Amino acid sequence: MFRLIWIGSVYTRYFLRRYMPTNILLDAIRARRGLKWGVPAMLLVLPYLYVASFLTVLIEDGAPGWLHVLVVLCVWNAMKFATMGPVSVALLLQARAVEWRERRLSRRSVAAVA
Repeated sequence: MFRLIWIGSVYTRYFLRRYMPTNILLDAIRARRGLKWGVPAMLLVLPYLYVASFLTVLIEDGAPGWLHVLVVLCVWNAMKFATMGPVSVALLLQARAVEWRERRLSRRSVAAVA
């Protein structure tokens, strides 16, 4: 039983990671070329929270209860993008430090050879 749950969660994670638009976008931001887009991507928090609040108003006015799932999904995606901004800044600083260190070492080795 545990193995079946484990395999199901692995396949679900693979599907969500590969085919859901927010996960594709976050994976692109985590790449070295996309790190600069982390902070602007935080602006996507606003539409997600607006949709969540709009759906909440609809639910209070008598819309079907299954819309709660969409509210949770919108809030979850908003949290993902809100945390991606500071994380991308930290990753960008780390990548720049590594690149700076490599450039410095290559300049030293060129100077030592010359």
